[in-house]
Amino acid sequence: MNIYDFPPIRALISGVYWLVTRLSELLDPLAGSASAALAVIALTIVVRMLLIPVGRSQVRANFARMRLAPKLQELQARYGKNPEVLQRKTMELYREENASPFAGCLPMLAQTPVLMAVYGVFIRPTIDGAPNALLTHDWFGVPLGKSFVGMIGAGVADPITIAVFLGIMIFIALVAQASRKLLATPAPEQATPPPAQNRSSSRDGVPNVQIPPGLIKGMSFLPFMTAVFAAFVPLAAALYLATTTAWTLGERLILTRIYRPREGTETREND
Repeated sequence: MNIYDFPPIRALISGVYWLVTRLSELLDPLAGSASAALAVIALTIVVRMLLIPVGRSQVRANFARMRLAPKLQELQARYGKNPEVLQRKTMELYREENASPFAGCLPMLAQTPVLMAVYGVFIRPTIDGAPNALLTHDWFGVPLGKSFVGMIGAGVADPITIAVFLGIMIFIALVAQASRKLLATPAPEQATPPPAQNRSSSRDGVPNVQIPPGLIKGMSFLPFMTAVFAAFVPLAAALYLATTTAWTLGERLILTRIYRPREGTETREND
């Protein structure tokens, strides 16, 4: 079964489609042919605003993990050879600190249906049995329903098409690079750990999980895959990816500044 045919997702897609088409109609007197593309950007901003509590929860959870990491590493060094005791002590620590190892995960999962519905509007050729009118519009002459790779394969990609898609992809890549530099999470300061700690603890404080440094470095480049992905999706979806990537960077910078623990104080995660 196609996930987009699942009744709740289909209903969400219908609601999102109605909203973006109304936005396009409102913008048409001012933006003309670009109204649909601007409606996509406006819709993305509206969705991201509604999901600010999710970003807040994730930022606070990240600081909570950073705060607890040294204590978790101490537990790992002390009880690493006894997994049952280690697990019990770890959960006791989280309870004492009013934190949760799963903080930030559930809100992130809760947003998935909404994001699926938004993305579905940009890739579904038909909605509620009728053609997706959104995909019949264009931006700088490039149809919102066409992808860069598809147009290249069909031999219909002109210089404007190439410029539009490459511009979006370069923008996403630049934002991803800025995110890597500005949102890098510093390792918590701590004394030189014993050998056992070095062998089996992780910076996020997850016991019994050893993440190779090369894998961590490789994962840091995952945001750049969004730029590559933008070449394979319709232009409307590429605009969504560019907008949400930029919004995420700005949101995280602001929330990180707000919730960063002040010197001499501790931030407790209550979400």
